[in-house]
Amino acid sequence: MDEQKPVLGVIGGSGLYQMQGLESPHEVVLDTPFGRPSAPVVVGTISGKQVAFLARHGIGHILSPSEVNYRANIYALKMLGIDRVVSISACGSLRDDYNPGSIVIPDQLMDFTRGTRKRSFFEDGLVVHVGTADPFCDDLSPLVALACEATGAKVNQGGTLITIEGPRFSTRAESQLFRAWGMSIIGMTACPEAFLAREAEMCYATMAHVTDYDVWHISEEPVTVEMVVHTLNQNTHIAQEAVRLLVETLTPSRDCACGDALKDAVITAPDRINPETRARLALLLDKYLVR
Repeated sequence: MDEQKPVLGVIGGSGLYQMQGLESPHEVVLDTPFGRPSAPVVVGTISGKQVAFLARHGIGHILSPSEVNYRANIYALKMLGIDRVVSISACGSLRDDYNPGSIVIPDQLMDFTRGTRKRSFFEDGLVVHVGTADPFCDDLSPLVALACEATGAKVNQGGTLITIEGPRFSTRAESQLFRAWGMSIIGMTACPEAFLAREAEMCYATMAHVTDYDVWHISEEPVTVEMVVHTLNQNTHIAQEAVRLLVETLTPSRDCACGDALKDAVITAPDRINPETRARLALLLDKYLVR
């Protein structure tokens, strides 16, 4: 791996890269085959290693979860040579023991979005079936958990994150249904972001900050924007410090299977792939199609 390439991509709020210890930050404006990402990518150096930050909802939080161009965001990070991505996001708790203020590193994911989001890079005559049985990287997620624990935060490892369409919050009936299904936390942005990262052969992990008990907990106030923002502001320093600690542990090599996710996943015969489609996805496919 080229040492000049960022060792980590972080997708979250713009406040994440306003952190002590980030040296020589600069913006990189990228255009992808899928359009512009949500914001310019901010690249800087932490402990001698480059790190890239992308504001998922745009500068000033101008994009709703359904409006985010997830394909452009992941592809832009891939263009920078990034092979590890950490998502930092707010979530609601669907369990008594996952209390507000704590951090959850989920190990499973359920997509309950409504199908309006572009959820794959592969289309226009190119069929690819990527495996997502375990959508979060088994190697990266424990490292994120350890980094969060080192900050002194309460960390819960494991659990299923259900992604809803939003932008509204759940009804009580929906929240109780998700609990009955065994879901642990609820958010609006992990899908299709995690699946696109797998298609791009990137390690992906989520640092989910619990801001509320959604609306199911009758002894607690229903979730509000004020609740979410207050808890996120409190946890910004924790997230920044966790990123710094994580970067210090990362090495160039990867031992997980994420880097070969597309091996044997391309179903379409190479000679039947539309040349324009093939050219647009060369960054993802050339390692398998060019011999």
